[in-house]
Amino acid sequence: MNQEKFSLRKRIKSFGYAFSGIATLLKEEHNARIHAVATVCVIVAGIYFKVSVTEWIALVFAIGLVFALEAVNTAIEALADFASPEQHPLIKKAKDVAAAAVLIGAFAAAAVGLFIFLPKVIEAL
Repeated sequence: MNQEKFSLRKRIKSFGYAFSGIATLLKEEHNARIHAVATVCVIVAGIYFKVSVTEWIALVFAIGLVFALEAVNTAIEALADFASPEQHPLIKKAKDVAAAAVLIGAFAAAAVGLFIFLPKVIEAL
C-alpha cells in the first residue's frame, strides 16, 4: 500500500491533468463536440424557459453523465488500440460496450430533456 504523504502541489497538478483530458476530449473527439453543442442548446433553452432548480439539477447530472461516459469511452478506446493494434474480438467487445454506455447515457439525457422541455414547448405553442 502506498503511504505517500499528502501533497497539495500534487493535488493541484492532478487538476491540470484532468483539465488537459477535457481539452483533449473536446479537441480530438467529434462526439464530444456534438455533446458540447447540445449542452449549449440545453443551457440556452433552460434559461429561456426559466427551468426550476430541480430541473437544472437533473439537466446538469444528465450532461455530466454523458461527458463522463464519453471520456471513459475515449480512454477505453485509446488503451484498447494501444494494447492490440490489430483486430481482436475481445477488444471489439470492450470498445462496443463502452460506446453502448455513451449511447445509453445520451438516451437517458435526451429523456430528461424531453420530460423537462416538451411540456414547456407545448405550453409555449
